[in-house]
This record gives sequence, C-alpha cells and structure tokens, in this order.
Amino acid sequence: MSLTLTSAALRAVLLASQGLDQPPQRAATRDDLLETIRRMGALQIDTIHVVARSPYLVLWSRLGAYDPRWLTDLLVERAIFEYWSHEACFLPIDDYPIYRSLMLAGRTRSNAYARKWLHEHQSIAAALINDIRNNGPVRSADFVRADDAKGGWWNWKIEKMALEMLFIVGDLMIDRRENFQRVYDLRERVLPEWDDARIPDVETAQRTLILAAAQALGAAPARWLADYFRLNKAETARIAATLAANGALATARVEGWRDPVYIHPGNLPLAQAAADGALRSTMTTLLSPFDPVVWDRQRIRELFGFDYRIECYTPAPKRRYGYFTLPILHRGALIGRLDPKAHRKDGIFEVKALYIEPGVDPDEDLALELAAALRSCAAWHGTPDVVIRQCDPPAFGILLKRALS
Repeated sequence: MSLTLTSAALRAVLLASQGLDQPPQRAATRDDLLETIRRMGALQIDTIHVVARSPYLVLWSRLGAYDPRWLTDLLVERAIFEYWSHEACFLPIDDYPIYRSLMLAGRTRSNAYARKWLHEHQSIAAALINDIRNNGPVRSADFVRADDAKGGWWNWKIEKMALEMLFIVGDLMIDRRENFQRVYDLRERVLPEWDDARIPDVETAQRTLILAAAQALGAAPARWLADYFRLNKAETARIAATLAANGALATARVEGWRDPVYIHPGNLPLAQAAADGALRSTMTTLLSPFDPVVWDRQRIRELFGFDYRIECYTPAPKRRYGYFTLPILHRGALIGRLDPKAHRKDGIFEVKALYIEPGVDPDEDLALELAAALRSCAAWHGTPDVVIRQCDPPAFGILLKRALS
C-alpha cells in the first residue's frame, strides 16, 4: 500500500474510469455505445422524460450526440439485456452468466419475495407462461386494472404482477422495448442458445462483480464496491480483501481516510498519474440523476462535497431546486445543478433554474464551457433554442445568456 491519493486524485481516477474526464474527440458510433456500457458495467433505467430518459442521457454525457435508436438496437441484437443490478439496468450480455448464477441462488433483488409470490400463485404464473408460449411476447401495459388504480405492486393487476415476478426469477426476459415499454418473452426464446450448465458459482459471480465495480470506480473502498452492484457489504469487504491478498486488486490509502481503497490493476496507471498530479479532468457536461458517478448520494457527498437528491416526488412547494435537477460537472468538480425541460414540439430547451454551488467562482470561462454543453445537449434533444429562466447567482445568469447568444 505504497500509493497515497488525495481526495482530488480519487475524483480524477473515478471520472477517468467512467469516461468523464475528457470531451469526446470524434462522433460516436454504435460500437462506442456498447463499449461505454461495458465500461460502466451497468446503465440504470428510469422512465422520467422531462429531458431524455436517464440511460440515453448517461450515454450522451460521455459520448456527445448519437442516435438513441442504437440503444434499442443493442437490446434487440442481444448485445445487452435487462435485469436488476444497481437498480433496473441495461447490462452487457457477457455478464448474463453472472446474474443468472445470482438469480438461481436467490441472491438478486426481490428474489425471495418473487419466489414466494409465484409459489402462492402457481396457476396464474403457469397460465401466463403458457399464453406467452402460444401467443408471443406481451407488454406490461397489456394488463391494466379496470379501475385504473395507481401505486406500487399491491395495485397491479395480478397478471402484470406475475410478469414482474417471472422476470425477477429469470423465467421471462425483456425481448425489446416499444415506446420504452418492456416487451416480455420466454427466456428460451430471448436467449435460445443459453445453457444453465455455463453459470459460475455464487462466489465467482460475486468476485467478478467486485472486480468490475473496482474497474468502473477507479479506486474505491469496499462500501462503494458493494453499492455499485448492490452486493452484500460484509461479503464484499471479505472478498475484496481476499482479492487484494491474492494480487487481483491493488490497494492505496487516501489522505484522512481510515479504510484503504481498492484499485483494479487496469486502473493502476490512472491512479499513479492522479497521485502525481498528472491526471486532469477538462470536461464540462450535465449528468443524469442516475449516472454511476452520482447514483450513490453518500459517495458524492464524501468525494465531491455535493449534497444531492432528486425532488420529483417532493410536493412542488417543498422543492428546493426543482423537479428533476441535473448535476453540472465542470473540470473534475460538481459545481452546480439545473432544472431542465425539453419542449420538443417548440424546439426549446428550458432551464427553469440554475444554481451554482457555494465556493465556486462563476466566471466567464465557466459560462462559456457550460454554454457549449447546454447547446450540445439542446441540439441533441432537437430543442436548439436554450432559454435560461432563473440563475443563482443572477450575475452568472447574465454571463451565461451572453455566452449562449
């Protein structure tokens, strides 16, 4: 453990490992999309679309403009699949054996509940499987309560509930998405060549995910590794320590921290460059609330000093910043947040409010680089007219509007 990192170096390694250190140097390709998903290990899914839905926005943050249809293509072509990971995610198809191992062992999200529910509703589940086998894939939207009730699982029509439970245990998979709605089919039709004899044991599956988390995070304590793929914290700490003892992970200390951080061997050059002060982040972009860099709210408080939450489920009068604020990444720091809405019919990208963090110098350089990021994001949305409604501090709003003009 000869390597010592500062918090700034740790931030630099994280951003470089996530592909958020340097602006893209060329137009993105579909292969870049797949490589980016592999690099992150998981692309979280969310349906809110005041701007582009989260998985699309996460990819834009790293790649710049691209064709959103490519993500659908990757799912249909079986280059990626959907399952529970950090949350509901698009995942590289190469990782399917890992998740299949964990789902069969009952180690994935809500697995025990799903198995219990299916045991109690065997006839319904069997009828649904038989219907899909005979009549083809179905959407969850094909099953709607007659009273149009809203809410959690307890308000779902029973067939829709059965779809989700069968998905959790792995009997059903997502064949494709139509208007971003899941289309479910039998696992054997989605992956006809799959054989459960190919699954690794649970310990190997966990070890593989811990190594993947270490690669995606750059350098991380065990608690960050556990959160990345929602693994058991105690087991993650044990396995990470064993991997370090065997040389599969390196370790370093962070100034002021008690716990070591674990580093994937592939990230050692980045970590050394960061320790030497030679790893610089020059990117300015907007992040989804469900970007891997910010999805662990405790981690971004510890590492970036950025206190962040989304307020879409908070009553409007009680919101502090806005409905769906996006963190602003600027040259290695989270320097603010903005509340956007893409008015696609009108071609307007509205920034309802923008807030710069205390201690940040909102100078002209920041205005110019943020204006460029906003123009890029707005153009990709097909809403090229950027409108700033409110800014704190107001003087920065003047600079930003000037930079946008």
